[in-house]
Amino acid sequence: MTYLEHYTKPGDVVLDAFSGSGMTGIAAQLCPSGQRNAILIDLSPYASFISMNYNTPNDEKIIFDLEAIISDLESQYGDFYRTNHVVDGHVQKGIDGRNIEGTINYTIWSDVFFCPHCGHEMVYYHSALDGRMKAMKKFNCPECNFEITKANMILKKTTEVDASGKLYEFVQKKPVLINYSIGKKRFFKEPDECDLKKIAEARPTKWIPRDELPVGYNTEQPKHSHGMCWVNSFYTSRTQLFLSEAYDRFRKDKKKIFLFTSILPKMTLLNRYMPEHGSRALVGPMVGTYYVPSLSVENNVINQLRFQLQKLGHLSYSKGNVLVSNQSATDLSNIPDNSIDYIFVDPPFGANIMYSELNFMPESWLGIKTQNKEEAIVNNIQKKALPEYTNLMYRSFAELFRVLKPNHWITIEFHNSKNAVWNAIQQSLLAAGFVIADVRTLSKEKKTVMQYKSDNTVDQDLVISAYKPKDSFRKSFLSKVGSEDTAWEFTRHHLENLPVVVVSNDKIEVISERQAFLLFDRMVAYHIMQGLPVPMSATDYYRGLDEKFLKRDGMYFLADQVNEYDTARIKTDVENIQLSMYVTNEKTAISWLYQQLSDEFGGPQTYAELQPKFMQEVKSIDKFEAMPELSTLLEENFLQDEKGRWYIPNTTKEGDVIKLREKKLWKEFEGYMNSKGKLKLFRSEAIRVGFSRLWKDKNYQAIVDIAERLPEQTIQEDANLLMYYDISLGRV
Repeated sequence: MTYLEHYTKPGDVVLDAFSGSGMTGIAAQLCPSGQRNAILIDLSPYASFISMNYNTPNDEKIIFDLEAIISDLESQYGDFYRTNHVVDGHVQKGIDGRNIEGTINYTIWSDVFFCPHCGHEMVYYHSALDGRMKAMKKFNCPECNFEITKANMILKKTTEVDASGKLYEFVQKKPVLINYSIGKKRFFKEPDECDLKKIAEARPTKWIPRDELPVGYNTEQPKHSHGMCWVNSFYTSRTQLFLSEAYDRFRKDKKKIFLFTSILPKMTLLNRYMPEHGSRALVGPMVGTYYVPSLSVENNVINQLRFQLQKLGHLSYSKGNVLVSNQSATDLSNIPDNSIDYIFVDPPFGANIMYSELNFMPESWLGIKTQNKEEAIVNNIQKKALPEYTNLMYRSFAELFRVLKPNHWITIEFHNSKNAVWNAIQQSLLAAGFVIADVRTLSKEKKTVMQYKSDNTVDQDLVISAYKPKDSFRKSFLSKVGSEDTAWEFTRHHLENLPVVVVSNDKIEVISERQAFLLFDRMVAYHIMQGLPVPMSATDYYRGLDEKFLKRDGMYFLADQVNEYDTARIKTDVENIQLSMYVTNEKTAISWLYQQLSDEFGGPQTYAELQPKFMQEVKSIDKFEAMPELSTLLEENFLQDEKGRWYIPNTTKEGDVIKLREKKLWKEFEGYMNSKGKLKLFRSEAIRVGFSRLWKDKNYQAIVDIAERLPEQTIQEDANLLMYYDISLGRV
């Protein structure tokens, strides 16, 4: 909603082409300044179904109808969720002499397994939990004392015949614990004969999906380890009874089916029971997987329907102008050119989540599956690696570029810990024609369990802001092709679109996009993506920046922007400028040194003064990166005064220093070209200088040859190298 308020005005048309559950539509309807119109698109029928329902208001009649259906379902079949109240092994009687009964909240089902050494049969719940009800990583067989772990236990399987006469095996689970309520009090008991009889008698009476799970990244664990190969095998027979009856009553109305699908995740045997968590023992399925736990939870369908109905009753958004479509983002031919005011997307990122696999079960109930040919993921089963993912993202972004109005914006929320996927997204954006103007973090208030446990996960999203250049700029730019003016035409347009001042926590932030190295990178990228030669070297560009634009705190501004920045600067303490930078490779190391040797950080410094601070800022370096020593970086990029202090060369001498450095790096790159075999250790800066010169010479074959000798990780994780390689590959 914050982004919509910033980039749009009431009545504008907002597009989300990877809309998921449709929250962009909700935000568009609830904007404080007035409603926006929204187009919500997703490849998944299940996501589109959820999105459509969230963005359609409820009427009171449907809530009453649903309450009546649930009550009827309970009156007809509720006895299957009734259990005798037991205290100290004795069934309790009421004053009328009848058994006191409670309502079952959930039943715990446990794996049954054999000792791999002696074959003794055991129940996981009784054998693998310690005195604190915590699962033990290893325990001993009571018969032979053999040490058992989850890896070596042999699960007990049962063979059955399906409707077609085909034999199949599935893991046997046994009910071991019942949680039930009498009034507001809860109790636990082990299932008695009456409970087991009811479980055995409960069978589905109406249609339920029996679709076989597809071959997939997520589906192999339940299929191979537990024999759960069909949608119905993820539900107990009692749950199948209630779901089949509920579906039969709900299926003719989209809002009723919306309630039905909302309970499905809590109905499967994927729900984990973790008694060591106390009141949080019911922790739900493991997110993003089909992991089958050793202790599964069978929830009460009636209770879950009532619980979700309360939530459904709160969905009372006023009906905005929201259109929902189930289609691929790679083909938006039903949307006219230059018709969208703003785009906000949170697309799939690499191999993070296998959406079509995880949506297979609810889509089986809906009767329509995701056509995953256009699904933008990295998935070996679908024969999609990073290049295929990048291509699908490029095709999607190209369509988004086409429909967006000129000089309007797209925001991409990104959540992935892999640089290669990050670069694929940026590369796709640039290739589509967008110009990236800002990248910043969006901190999530709530972490996932995996983020708490793993050092390799990210708990902040990156947000990319990019724009579609104005038509007048593109015409002017193309009219100047062949001269250096294209570099300055781009730079002026880019600076015009960048934010002038960003204040966070009462501190002025350095806008990286206004710094020389990123301005140069963006200028080079735009020319290459347009299929044009880069009109000047870094040396000449940096000199031109100082001549043509105004510089403040290492950032460049247009003449009509600098007053705004200076005013904000006066109001903010000099020490309150956030100038933090991590060193991860040679390029960021040089940028860090420029920052440290600037006047804002005290000017010239000796090696002894710089070295401790440098080591503190150095983060994880790529294993293939031949990271130069600090002394080498200083010698190649800076000058030393008579007191042994390193300082930034002035404008007239800086060009000579850069030329000298590039000459040395080119010499090193020539050594790579003259060598044979895979390059195992190299300087990335030398590769960048080499690719840049080869591009200028139109020696595309040499770029491809060297790129294919580099580790794939190096190319995929460096946006500039990937750009040179991809385009050169198309020209050889």
